[in-house]
Amino acid sequence: MRRQLLPALLAFLVLTLVLGVIYPLAVTGVSQLAFPSKANGSLVRRNGTVVGSTLIGQSFTAAGYFHSRPSAAGQGYDATSSGASNLGPSNPVLLKDVSARIAAYRKENGLDPGVRVPVEAVTASASGLDPHISPADARIQAVRVARARNLPLARVLTLVRRNTDGRSLGFLGEPGVNVLELNLALDAVR
Repeated sequence: MRRQLLPALLAFLVLTLVLGVIYPLAVTGVSQLAFPSKANGSLVRRNGTVVGSTLIGQSFTAAGYFHSRPSAAGQGYDATSSGASNLGPSNPVLLKDVSARIAAYRKENGLDPGVRVPVEAVTASASGLDPHISPADARIQAVRVARARNLPLARVLTLVRRNTDGRSLGFLGEPGVNVLELNLALDAVR
């Protein structure tokens, strides 16, 4: 029995040290050296204060700001409770919620009943924390934001274009507009 127990214990200790201590420290060290901003959560600072992360959506509700997509994470945009609503496409609760969101989106942005509403403007992402909206959603919201801030629409649309991220690797996914970065760019407009 001892002949079997000692090698098993030694393997356990060595593997715990290598995989539980050395490897995580090496990966953390390399990431801190090569990608310090990303390794620390892609935090956004303004005047020395952290105002958010480019990776986690936030709730913006004022008329002069672009609004993020809805969140099903906890009480909304709760990074400790990330997750989808898990309601299927035929669930009456989801259908009711989406219908109410469509009506509110149209009213808030002054859209006629026949205007199509971007799907991400009325549905939560799988994580509930998506920081991006589509360029189409941003262009629709730009009219409201320009009016609320008393800015020329062309200037707001230029900010939308400048804050639109392309596809990953040039071909994966869809372009998106990071709402936090766009709203901070709006705040910097004089």
